[in-house]
Amino acid sequence: MTTHSEDLYQQVILEHNKRPRNFVELSPCSHEAEGYNPLCGDHLHVYLRVSDSGVIEEAAFHGDGCAISKASGSMMTVALKGKTVAEAKALFEEFRKLVTKELDPASPEQHLGKLTVFSGIWKYPSRVKCAILAWHTMNGALDQKKTVSTE
Repeated sequence: MTTHSEDLYQQVILEHNKRPRNFVELSPCSHEAEGYNPLCGDHLHVYLRVSDSGVIEEAAFHGDGCAISKASGSMMTVALKGKTVAEAKALFEEFRKLVTKELDPASPEQHLGKLTVFSGIWKYPSRVKCAILAWHTMNGALDQKKTVSTE
């Protein structure tokens, strides 16, 4: 029997996979990186347009990936718009901790909002890298790394 949160998780993942937000090649962009998960073949590009004042004005991604990586990338790009680079990096750390069970999704200290639907992914270790690929790629783009791998 599935719990309500597992049902919600499945609905959100399916919706963002079927209709991913910001699933385009963003041009021009100020930051971009290519991310690859060699275990499953997920391959994404993340594009960011960061203002001179350090605010993420646009965030997009494109590529091939499973439902979890595509949904995670979709929700990530929505969450990043309007955030500063420092806030984006903090969100990356929170998301990484969430999917590896280092962060309680009910914690009042977290800033993940709807992204907490990924909180149960740690139960499926092979899927954690799918969920975090877009995030590692975004973090790499902010650090001016051209390619990022989950290995």
